[in-house]
Amino acid sequence: MVQNYQDAMAICRWVGCPDAFVTFTCNPQWLELKRVLPLGQQPHDRPDLVTRVFKIKLKELINDIRKKHILGRSIARIYVVEFQKRGLPHAHILIFFTEDYKPHTVEDVNHDQC
Repeated sequence: MVQNYQDAMAICRWVGCPDAFVTFTCNPQWLELKRVLPLGQQPHDRPDLVTRVFKIKLKELINDIRKKHILGRSIARIYVVEFQKRGLPHAHILIFFTEDYKPHTVEDVNHDQC
């Protein structure tokens, strides 16, 4: 854990402060999760299935951020996965944008790119 922290601080030293903080939370009502649960079981009964579905969806989100640039072109990403008291996972993601995508004013943050 200390090594991961040191790695994250080295990235911050090289790239600068993060530009976006995203929290990705597992939803026990996801259709993908309901489909793989055996009949009569709830998500808290099968943490292994919850974790697998979450991991797949998190991988898709990271891929969208990294390759499809849904939030803008980024040069680095750091994330950590944690578990809530109810056993549901969530991820905290720090995103470092390239200079041309960095928000510099309030208007840049509120600007709708769609």
